[in-house]
Amino acid sequence: MSTTPVIGVLALQGDVREHLIALAAADAVARPVRRPEELAQVDGLVIPGGESTTISKLADLFGMAAPLRERIAAGMPVYGTCAGLIMLADKILDPRSGQETFGGIDMIVRRNAFGRQNESFETGVDVAGVEGGPVEGVFIRAPWVESVGAAAEVVAEYDGHIVAVRQGNALATSFHPELTGDHRVHALFVDMVRAAL
Repeated sequence: MSTTPVIGVLALQGDVREHLIALAAADAVARPVRRPEELAQVDGLVIPGGESTTISKLADLFGMAAPLRERIAAGMPVYGTCAGLIMLADKILDPRSGQETFGGIDMIVRRNAFGRQNESFETGVDVAGVEGGPVEGVFIRAPWVESVGAAAEVVAEYDGHIVAVRQGNALATSFHPELTGDHRVHALFVDMVRAAL
């Protein structure tokens, strides 16, 4: 049996290409996922950054919301960055009207918590489970995690705020590691997917 996992990137909106490149660099077969039948063919899924309200609406439009919730609830490994973190939260503090998440991590998140687009920044972040020193995190209109439940594990903090969480097969970061050329967080996720095969 092959130990090369097939990992999809939810390709409804956001920086899909960068995640595909990072996953391939971390020894996964990476492919875009837009439809339920494509979702059924992957071992794990990345939910990229973008605009969480748009992702929520497009997931409904493409018939992806229900199958995604089912696969995540059934334990499919999933990794969300920025807006993807919001989509994996069980609760949003300040949702837009009609905004739904996929759930999967017992956490409460605050959208755009680090400020607007012009307040974006890059900084080193120590991520538990990632060897070799801090990961360069790119924060773009980034959310943060207000609180986590008992099942969720905080794996990174920045400036007193939770910016990365893991719960079972689900991983989420407020920042974008796919924009830096450092593929260690993706390698951590690929290992999670491999372990779940």
